[in-house]
Amino acid sequence: MKKEEKFDFEAFAKEAADQLRQKKPLTGKDGVFTPLIKLVIEAALEGEMDAHLEETRQENKNRRNGKSPKNLKSPLGGFEIFSPRDRNSSFEPRIIEKRQTRISEDIDKLILSLFGMGASYSDIQKHLSDLYDVDISDGTLTNITNRIIPEIKEWQNRPLESVYAVVWLDAMYFKVREEGQVKSKAIYSLLAVSMEGQKEVIGIYFGENESASFWRQVLFDLQERGLKDILISCIDNLSGFADAIEEMYPKTDVQLCLVHQMRNSMKYMVWKDQRSLTADLKKVYNALDKEEGYFYLEEAEAKWGKKYPAIFKSWNTNWERLSCFYKYPKALRKIIYTTNPIESFHRMVRKVTKTKGSFSNENAIIKQIYLATINANTKWHGKMLGWNIVQNELSIYFANRLENVN
Repeated sequence: MKKEEKFDFEAFAKEAADQLRQKKPLTGKDGVFTPLIKLVIEAALEGEMDAHLEETRQENKNRRNGKSPKNLKSPLGGFEIFSPRDRNSSFEPRIIEKRQTRISEDIDKLILSLFGMGASYSDIQKHLSDLYDVDISDGTLTNITNRIIPEIKEWQNRPLESVYAVVWLDAMYFKVREEGQVKSKAIYSLLAVSMEGQKEVIGIYFGENESASFWRQVLFDLQERGLKDILISCIDNLSGFADAIEEMYPKTDVQLCLVHQMRNSMKYMVWKDQRSLTADLKKVYNALDKEEGYFYLEEAEAKWGKKYPAIFKSWNTNWERLSCFYKYPKALRKIIYTTNPIESFHRMVRKVTKTKGSFSNENAIIKQIYLATINANTKWHGKMLGWNIVQNELSIYFANRLENVN
């Protein structure tokens, strides 16, 4: 449709019907409905120009000054429109801004969705080309995904609840290209469950080295965001973290992950001993109470200690934090003796990052983890399974600490 032609809807409807019978595409440059889309956009721009001229004509003697062509891309394909101009060049349309080349955020949303599911830039480009006949460069894709960085910063600094029932912490490692080299970066994520049983990732932090000072900075950030108390923290035996928790949250019970402890123990076992020794160690954390658990630990050490001294040195050194869970009722024990909940979250992240050999920078990692977290939040909607029983046990065991919670 040329710019001087008047749109004839009846003629359009007849031509569209003919084209549909010929199996012509609905959208795109030569799509059946593209003239109608152009009409709506151009009519809206003309309406904006009329309103602008009413405001500026008397004072500035402003008037129309022809039209200029503009190529647009949209989820419905690419096409050309003619945008009106004014003599004073003061017209700033809102529907299609001067430098705008897309008429909808739908493509951006699709790109972020695909990126969040782990699609590479080349996969996204092929998908958009096949589906919408839209070609987007790597630079444009980066600019689109970078638009969520302010949202990520806001999310990272959002206020937290004053108390969480349980906080799990674990690390993930990613390859990052820096100064011509590929380096391994650790990202530590903290997963919490609220008193109402809702899971939530409350923090993601880059850490060069594990140390008490690093963990104090992490915990100070949580305090600044409003976290006053953690009832129980379940962690891998990360260097300095337990000490930092006990320093900054002195009432928090720290439980070392027994699953990690077993995995570390199995590294020392020869294959022929694994089944028997593992069964003996399982008796320890399946015991009814701390005293019985320590009895089984001593029994296993008497049997295996000379052959595997490193295993039992680790169990004895960490015993107080490994055995913390014994003092809780059964339903509560099940969710705190292991870091499996946060490892499950990490598996969700790995699904969308496994195609990446290495990342260009830390922002690229954070963007993917954030989008994976948003996807996880949709799956975590509602209480954890069996939380009503756990919540009742928490209200009894921690009655003194919870009665003053805001």
